[in-house]
Amino acid sequence: MKMHILKIFSAIILFSSFISAQNYNDAIRLGLPGLGSNARALGMGNAFNALSDDASAAFFNPAGFGLLKRIEFSGGLSFTNFDNTTTFFGNQTKDNTTNTSLNRVSFALPLPTYQGSLVFALSYYNTKDFTSVVKFNGFNPSNTSKIQSLLDTDIPYDLYLTDNNYNTIINGNLNQSGDILNSGGIDHWTLSGAIEVQKNLFIGGNLTIISGNFESVNDYYEDDTKNIYQGETAAGEPQTTDFRTFYFNNTLKWDIGGWNAKLGFLYQFEDLARFGVTVQFPKTFTINEEFLVSGSSEFGTGQIYKLDSDYYSDKVAYNSKTPFEITGAFAVNSKGIILSAEATLIDYSQLKFSKPDGLTSAYISEKNKEIKDVLTATFNFNLGAEYTIPTIGLRIRGGFITQPSPFKEDASDFNHKYLTGGLGFIANGTVGIDLAYAYGWWKDISDNYGSNVSRTFQDIKVHTVMLTTTYRF
Repeated sequence: MKMHILKIFSAIILFSSFISAQNYNDAIRLGLPGLGSNARALGMGNAFNALSDDASAAFFNPAGFGLLKRIEFSGGLSFTNFDNTTTFFGNQTKDNTTNTSLNRVSFALPLPTYQGSLVFALSYYNTKDFTSVVKFNGFNPSNTSKIQSLLDTDIPYDLYLTDNNYNTIINGNLNQSGDILNSGGIDHWTLSGAIEVQKNLFIGGNLTIISGNFESVNDYYEDDTKNIYQGETAAGEPQTTDFRTFYFNNTLKWDIGGWNAKLGFLYQFEDLARFGVTVQFPKTFTINEEFLVSGSSEFGTGQIYKLDSDYYSDKVAYNSKTPFEITGAFAVNSKGIILSAEATLIDYSQLKFSKPDGLTSAYISEKNKEIKDVLTATFNFNLGAEYTIPTIGLRIRGGFITQPSPFKEDASDFNHKYLTGGLGFIANGTVGIDLAYAYGWWKDISDNYGSNVSRTFQDIKVHTVMLTTTYRF
């Protein structure tokens, strides 16, 4: 019988070997802007910073609340369809996933003033949807495998894929397949206020409590589909003859908390133009993370071995801080046509992990250095237009969004791009209904292990539909 030799690793060494947690991808996941929660704004490509004349000002520019003259209550829903076509060693696999959610409930209250305006608001809104999927299947003809990448851990040993000296006969030429399903989102609970400090100049601010969750379920398989290891004995014991399948699952769960603040300025030039500037202060996220690991091996003899999941699973906690976001915007209005544009500076190299619990400070420092090495500053651009048909009050909208990749070496194919459109209608200035559609597309890559030895090439298409209703009284 094979004698088990226990190697003691800290949880962080084990986990970083499995799914590379607390790395720049996790920081980017929290730092990338979402699509917000206002159908009118989305229909205009989210070029709404200089407009912000409804309760969605909590997301775009809190100074815009100063434009509200009536009490406003609004809410909305969103639907996301995420399609991914993955190419893996020449083989294409398609998959998709969907999500429907309540994305906003807002209440804005203008207070009586002798001159100017003073408005307070409470809002719940979803800022980001983590819904995504990756599925792949193909034969890797190289001499690498996930099994080999895990030789610094006990996993291959515990699954009888190595001998007592941690050597394995399995050196590639395997069919590799799997899928990764991500879900969750980030919610904001925001108190906002705005004041008209002098005629047509508004200043506003937000204080936000953050909540949310994220879950990533990763199933991975390596199969000897060409019987290369037929007759071979993996661990020097008869029951480990004819390796068939290695299965590995890691599940990552986040419980997200935190807070942030935002300051906004808006100037209205008569009824012709508006100019907006916002400063989004760094968001501080508190992540309580649980990672669950399971796996198995199967041999032609019928023998199956399974991992002791309790040994490889653990919980850690840490903070993640995003960079400043500085936005400048303008909008012009002429003969029922509104044109708007804005640009946002985000320096992703300023993403940072801190306050580790269950992780070493040296590990966190290493990950922060990697962030500075591979990430860069970007400018996001938003363009939008709206035309109101005067006879019936119907509003027709269109827009474009581009969010450049935060990686220094990425080509423009990796930039997140969206074409948007929408319709809106307000009955008697009281009840409003807005509908928007956004089509997003970009490319992505990911590695199952190592660098470019088991890589998926992803062609992503995202369809988002958003509905917002507004009541003013």
